[in-house]
Amino acid sequence: MNKLDLVLKAAVFAAEKHRGQTRKGADAAPYILHPLAVARALVEEGGVTDAEVIAAGLLHDTIEDTPTVHDDLCEAFGDRVAGLVAELTDDKRLPKDVRKDLQVEHAPHLSHDAKQVKLADKLCNLRELIASPPSHWSPERRSEYFEWSARVVNGTRGANPALERQFDAVYAARHTFARRADQPGVLT
Repeated sequence: MNKLDLVLKAAVFAAEKHRGQTRKGADAAPYILHPLAVARALVEEGGVTDAEVIAAGLLHDTIEDTPTVHDDLCEAFGDRVAGLVAELTDDKRLPKDVRKDLQVEHAPHLSHDAKQVKLADKLCNLRELIASPPSHWSPERRSEYFEWSARVVNGTRGANPALERQFDAVYAARHTFARRADQPGVLT
């Protein structure tokens, strides 16, 4: 399978697995937009050209958020892609606060390529939080998410300076994009 075939196969696989899922934002965007944004950030902003890393970016939430299992990814995409996704997958059996703490703890120990996907994921999550915050999230909860994301990203430093700069710029500009609590999606 050539590089383009692998990436397209991963995009289709992710779209099928995330069918019907939406993001938590007020606009309830189709979930597939998130993995596509992660892949785009890896390529366009991070300069990543490794098709397996891009495929892992597209698939990074499939084990965590769909009925997909590790063996499905091994069979369809090979051990390396499946391994990268496994590195990025939270154990949903654990309480949310424990999973969040483990992301901070594990980030420095991820492989170089998994760190790049993690960086792109957190960058895209912050952008999405700015563009369409969940209507039930208070400004304090949004701020806490930014702070937690920064702690995770600190463990990935050195993996992709270009993505780090993008993350830092979004993190630094978050107050510029403060939203009125009564009108999610309206910039103030």
